[in-house]
Amino acid sequence: MDLNKLGTTELINAYSSIIETLKKRGIIRTKNFIGDIGEYLAIDFFNNNSKKSNLEFAPPGTKNIDAISRDGDRYSIKSTSSNLTGVFYGLESPNSQVKDTKKFEYLLIVQFKENFRLKRIIQLDWDTFLNFKKWHSRMRAWNISVTNNLLENSEILFDENHS
Repeated sequence: MDLNKLGTTELINAYSSIIETLKKRGIIRTKNFIGDIGEYLAIDFFNNNSKKSNLEFAPPGTKNIDAISRDGDRYSIKSTSSNLTGVFYGLESPNSQVKDTKKFEYLLIVQFKENFRLKRIIQLDWDTFLNFKKWHSRMRAWNISVTNNLLENSEILFDENHS
């Protein structure tokens, strides 16, 4: 289908049909479009890679994790079209003397280009996550900045420039 040949109204209707189909297929499950797409692509990447353990979506409402491997590993998945993830709640504040309890084994950061095409999938283990998390004072929670240092200290599972 050549989208350039569609009129504006036809293009809007096509977009609506695509969203509806993605919902019917269970790819979009909430109102968080980029989050749902990122979770789907991350799980699909694992399930179509013989070197990775298959992942399943965590049950709806599960705190801190989005997917579980057949081996029982818990995965948090954050999607972004910038270099900053959404926040992680449920961890101790910066001045706390209490050590964070492990919320997941791995963090997957699904990074998109501005047009929602997949840019990269980054994997961090729990300890790497703890080393790179930054306090977001307004949200009173933690997030991760995708920096060159982070990329050097994490596993790049997919990179559009090296696939």
